[in-house]
Amino acid sequence: MKVALVYDRVNKFGGAERVIQRLHHLYPQAPLYTLVHNPDTSEWSRGIKVIPSFFNKIKFFRTRHELLAPVANYGFEDFNFNQYDVVISVTSADAKAVITKPETLHICYCLTPTRYLWQGFSEYEKDIKMRLLPKMIKKTIRSTDYINAQRPDRYIAISDEVKRRIKKYYNRQADIIYPSIEDKFYSKNKPKKLSQRGSYLLVSRLVPYKKADLVIKTFNQLGLPLVVVGSGSEKSRLKSLAKSNISFLGQISDSELISQYRQAKALIFPQLEDFGLIPLEAQASGTPVIAYAQGGALETVVDQETGLFFKKQTPGSLIDAIRRFEAGEHKIKPSLCLQQAAKFSASGFNQQFSDKVKRLWYKHQNQTI
Repeated sequence: MKVALVYDRVNKFGGAERVIQRLHHLYPQAPLYTLVHNPDTSEWSRGIKVIPSFFNKIKFFRTRHELLAPVANYGFEDFNFNQYDVVISVTSADAKAVITKPETLHICYCLTPTRYLWQGFSEYEKDIKMRLLPKMIKKTIRSTDYINAQRPDRYIAISDEVKRRIKKYYNRQADIIYPSIEDKFYSKNKPKKLSQRGSYLLVSRLVPYKKADLVIKTFNQLGLPLVVVGSGSEKSRLKSLAKSNISFLGQISDSELISQYRQAKALIFPQLEDFGLIPLEAQASGTPVIAYAQGGALETVVDQETGLFFKKQTPGSLIDAIRRFEAGEHKIKPSLCLQQAAKFSASGFNQQFSDKVKRLWYKHQNQTI
């Protein structure tokens, strides 16, 4: 079975890129097709054969892929997959637009239906690049995305939240296979007691929909220590908002990140996420999560056992949850966090995903003979 992987763009690092690394581990000979590839900002892709589209010849687009939104599907449609048995597209945007022959099985491992067109449309409308696009072009892009979404033969969603979105926006059915976290995040030593820990932790790309500003405003009011890990377009603005109790570490190595997880009192997770590996990475270190009660967090955090939820994305709601946490009005223990994270192991994902692909491939073969 000859496999090809397809991903939206290879020019940054985050949770989706960890998914690609896991699939590369499963299919080490599979090349990775993508819209643009910037090696300088994607060291994680070293060792993977990356094949970018013709758009990559213009270096400007390697760091400005958002500008390709109206035409990105053409880059994916240009690829030829005739030599492959199975194509696995991993996408929250345009990778599902690839065209395959009937004999080739196209499985879409969907991170979410294209966020800026559907679930997150109102949030992205605040972005200057989206506001500049004429309404007719936005409507055309949405229609094109729906058409492209009909091309995969089968869908696998990363969460129940995403499964519902796939049905709602694309009218397609999907199975669910949860992504895994890497083994190195699991604490091998007994985690510190929560009472022995100091700062709260925020780990995130610093972009608008991640709601980091909500956390900054909250901790400005509380005066409690907060460590912020990550970078992005909002970093300068957030630093200017933050008081002296908030420190910014920027982008750090995984070993440094693991250290931050293990000494944090709790992770703050304020956004509506498709799934979210970060809460699981924290729990694997024995660290509880204070999360917004929507989206993928509902599938990874157990309320009052491995974390607490807050119902509204407002400082008042988050402050209430943190005060409840500080008061100890819960049964949270590091050991419970470890048990919850263990349900999302790499070995479990490897077995479940590879078995699913094999079953779908054999079924597809019989249907196309």
